Amino acid sequence: MISIRLDGAASAAGTVACPVGAAVGDSPLGTPLAVLPDEISAEVEAYLAATEHKGAPGAVQTLPRPLREPAKVLLVGVGAGDEAGWRAAGAALARAAAKEPALTVPVPADLSEAALRGLAEGLWLASYRFALTEEKAEAAPKLAEVVVAVDATPEREAALAAARIVAGHVRFARDLTNTPSVIKTPEWFVRQVRERAGDGVTVTVREQAQLAAEGFGGILAVGGGSVNEPRLLELTWAPEGATRHVVLVGKGITYDTGGIDIKPTEAMQLMRKDMGGAAAVVGTLLAVAELGLPVKVTALAPLAENMVSGSSWRQGDVVTHYGGLTSEVRSTDAEGRVVLGDAMAYAVKNLSPDLLIDLATLTGASRIALGKKTAALFGADDELVAALSAAAADAGEQLWRLPLADEYAADVKSDLADLDNAAGNPGTITAALYLREFAGDRRDRWIHIDMSSPAWSAAPDAELAKGATGWGVRTLTRWLTTL
Repeated sequence: MISIRLDGAASAAGTVACPVGAAVGDSPLGTPLAVLPDEISAEVEAYLAATEHKGAPGAVQTLPRPLREPAKVLLVGVGAGDEAGWRAAGAALARAAAKEPALTVPVPADLSEAALRGLAEGLWLASYRFALTEEKAEAAPKLAEVVVAVDATPEREAALAAARIVAGHVRFARDLTNTPSVIKTPEWFVRQVRERAGDGVTVTVREQAQLAAEGFGGILAVGGGSVNEPRLLELTWAPEGATRHVVLVGKGITYDTGGIDIKPTEAMQLMRKDMGGAAAVVGTLLAVAELGLPVKVTALAPLAENMVSGSSWRQGDVVTHYGGLTSEVRSTDAEGRVVLGDAMAYAVKNLSPDLLIDLATLTGASRIALGKKTAALFGADDELVAALSAAAADAGEQLWRLPLADEYAADVKSDLADLDNAAGNPGTITAALYLREFAGDRRDRWIHIDMSSPAWSAAPDAELAKGATGWGVRTLTRWLTTL
């Protein structure tokens, strides 16, 4: 990760970024926010006029100054100057200054902690790259240090440290999700998390024999076609004095062929990302622990490969879940809800959660409904839904509430078993209604998030790199800081 430090005495040398606020009133131009030497300020104002820079968030113009210091000034828009505007600016600078060894960012003397957090997160998240082979020297980014020219108050240092923790665990979630499934077996996933878990985090792993002995029939059914055995990973952060317990459950299908109901080739190409929910809940818990938040959090990640073999589950099978509910298998490509059901039932029976939240790359229907960047949110508690939605907006992610429409509740019932695992359209809603059956007496304090769309970015976009986004870590961590 780029080194970011605060230094109120930093000089304007090398490459400098000048933040530009959005145009105000009748003015057609943005407003420079940095305190720069008079000579440079005059050049910046003239260049703003010449380029009609309006200070839009993330908009960058380059003012070259050959043979002078600073040699280059990047004029970057921060919009209204809120956290989102500074995040967009940080992301834009990570790309615009990628070939520079260092960057100085003069900022207003009264820069808020939220603005600093946005700037830092934008820099750290947009500069993320995933590769299994070493990059060629000419292609590799060189930006190693960013100096934010502002006094290093304790409040700003704390905000910067928190941003570093969150961004680091978003990047870890991205690494987990981007890793090819030939490497990323359930066992490998567990090993990565064990190595990452810090002090105070308890790690418990149920392997296949224990899953069978305890009745986790959903996880076993989905993972039964693979030579790589399934796991149930449980992480716990339990600080002394915590009075609330939040349980996060994340879908962890480390590769999804669709099973016997096999996916088309194109639909299977990115199925290494089908454990994005597990990556998100793990990343969140590790961030919460490193931040030292005073709330008990448990993360459950049911991990399995949905493969095709002589031992694969079949249409028409009946799966007995942990806790006793049964599901008729109408589609082996509706596997995520089946493993989540086991984990949710386990949480309700054994963990006494005050709040239960599941995250999953669950349905293609959510992408059709909400597009590429927005996750679907379901829940009965209006206050909880509003709090999560606000946290997502503050953190730079998007949630949109969809209804738990009871007119479709009968569709998830089965004549052969308790539940039908593929009840049909509207697919995102019926999937949520299926999962609600496993929330038991916590159904009014349960949230389901279908993050199928925003878990992956087809191209670099603002603070998102191409590939896995680590979606959910920022939202959940921001929300948990409010409890």
